Amino acid sequence: MREIKHWLDGAAIEGTSGRQLPVWDPATGEQQAYVVAATKEETDRAVASALKAFPAWRAASLSRRAEVMFRFRELVDANRKEIASLVSKEHGKTEADAGGELARGLENIEFATGAPHLLKGGYSEQASTGVDVYSIRQPLGVVAGITPFNFPAMVPMWMFANALVCGNTFVLKPSEKDPSVSLLLADLLRQAGLPDGVFNVVQGDRVAVETLLSHPDVQALSFVGSTPIAKAVYEAGTKAGKRVQALGGAKNHMVVLPDADVNAAADAAVSAGYGSAGERCMAISVVVAVGAIADPLVAAISERIGRIAVGPASDPSAEMGPLITREHRDKVAGYLQNTEGEVVVDGRDAPVSSGPGFFLGASLVDKVSTGEALYKDEIFGPVLSVVRTDTYDEALKLVNDNEYGNGTAIFTRDGGAARQFQYDVVCGMVGVNVPVPVPVAYYSFGGWKSSLFGDLHMYGPEGIQFYTRSKVVTSRWPDPATSEVDLGFPKVR
Repeated sequence: MREIKHWLDGAAIEGTSGRQLPVWDPATGEQQAYVVAATKEETDRAVASALKAFPAWRAASLSRRAEVMFRFRELVDANRKEIASLVSKEHGKTEADAGGELARGLENIEFATGAPHLLKGGYSEQASTGVDVYSIRQPLGVVAGITPFNFPAMVPMWMFANALVCGNTFVLKPSEKDPSVSLLLADLLRQAGLPDGVFNVVQGDRVAVETLLSHPDVQALSFVGSTPIAKAVYEAGTKAGKRVQALGGAKNHMVVLPDADVNAAADAAVSAGYGSAGERCMAISVVVAVGAIADPLVAAISERIGRIAVGPASDPSAEMGPLITREHRDKVAGYLQNTEGEVVVDGRDAPVSSGPGFFLGASLVDKVSTGEALYKDEIFGPVLSVVRTDTYDEALKLVNDNEYGNGTAIFTRDGGAARQFQYDVVCGMVGVNVPVPVPVAYYSFGGWKSSLFGDLHMYGPEGIQFYTRSKVVTSRWPDPATSEVDLGFPKVR
């Protein structure tokens, strides 16, 4: 059976621990490969490789770093089909969905190619008599990324593209559930001219994670995953003196006001609720139907669910694939078993749900109570809840009272109501008639409340800030004849 290897010093190497972790084919339910979980010593070796490579990579010119990123962008674009196919094979999402993931990853690579502009500092001449002051941004050193299974190509690109172009070296710990694409990206970086050791990959589990969190040579760490683990990663990393951004879970609400177009709102709810089988941190999992629109909206969503083609990525007509593992599929189905709401469409009844693989049909539950687990938990599956409210104010309070604050959306024809919503809502990313408001690459991605631990969001301008630190230089070139001792506080006038 195929072993998925580590990547150290510019080459794939076999693991030595003997601890094999299975990689499943979600469409068939069969094991297709395995990773050998990295030992502490192997993870240490990856960090040592990155540390050794850092001085030369940091000294590389901005133009040189941007050139590598331009070449990498072209290689990713040229290999889109192979990368998307690999993502689909291990994650289960359709190839069209995997292609969309790559497109958003490419946007971030394109943003990173602008490093010569993005890393410009500031300069103030004559801040004091004969004194100039300027600021520069410098890389941190060795940084690490721990990425989730649901976007095995895009989320690593969110992290390492900015980190590398800023002059850092990088250690990636991808999800053990779909890790192969990490090696393909590593090889494309090598082909693009990235020096050996600048980018390393360790496969594995908590041993690798804990080693990276405690390693004194790792200066910063980026994480995407569930909220409990994000919180633990943030606390452990910051306790060890590292800069940490840890993105957690979500419970994204889509508020639909009575004046909204029912068909447009239903299309959006189905697209955002069931795309990638709901395994997205920006998926809409709760529709908040305000007033009289509830009944026609539930009917319209229900009608559309019947037209969703569920199947393996190998089926070109498939629109929604399986869930990542059998355990996760069964956990999601369990919420339908225990809900207090009205199950309008039960995905467990879909024929594909009883066949091979980890499939679950799209489900719709109406009249969900905010006190039950179906509402409170991040389901991460193709289950859409409908909560009914009488007024806009009740809907807004519902969103703001929720533990999470990742993304939200409002559907309405009223510009004033939409503007008031974006002003009042306590959430990091807001869509107005846009159900999945993932920012473009030249903004930054991240939520509020329990959806983010740390001060800076991911990719975009805040990503550049995260992977660099500012240094301010005050310079003076005086005539030695004017030098004198002055114990007073430095003057600027």
